[in-house]
Amino acid sequence: MRRITKPVLLPFWWQDLLLAIPRVVCGYLLTSSFGADKFGLPWSPADRNLGLFEIVFWFPEDVSNYGGIFAKFPVFFAWMAGFSEAVGGFLFMLGFQTRISALLILTTMMGAIFLQQIQQGMWNTLPALGFLWVSIYSLTIGSGRFGLDYLLFKKFDR
Repeated sequence: MRRITKPVLLPFWWQDLLLAIPRVVCGYLLTSSFGADKFGLPWSPADRNLGLFEIVFWFPEDVSNYGGIFAKFPVFFAWMAGFSEAVGGFLFMLGFQTRISALLILTTMMGAIFLQQIQQGMWNTLPALGFLWVSIYSLTIGSGRFGLDYLLFKKFDR
């Protein structure tokens, strides 16, 4: 777990800050908008009428249309995608277990790009591609100096 949590520190603090800004923005957008619309969180829109960790009614049907294994287990994959966006986005924003949340987001965005958005044209893939690229570099370097991973590692590494 130590190797997963320990962030890579760049030579200067401002470099870590530059890479933290897109991570925080993407995490915020995933948890507050994309994920909260499909997955029940305390900040999910009231009109969705979702309980805590509940998936919106239409999402499993949408996932089953991907075919294959998604058609066999649509509720599981819909729940995992909603969890990845909502909870993974929250953890990503905070920089807590950044590599794990980046992996969740990366796999969800790959599914969104190749199974859903690409059929509607490249323009529709741009949001998912943005989240994908930020999750790729975060999977590699972790949170940097600007995340809870850094603070926790610094405290417990003594």
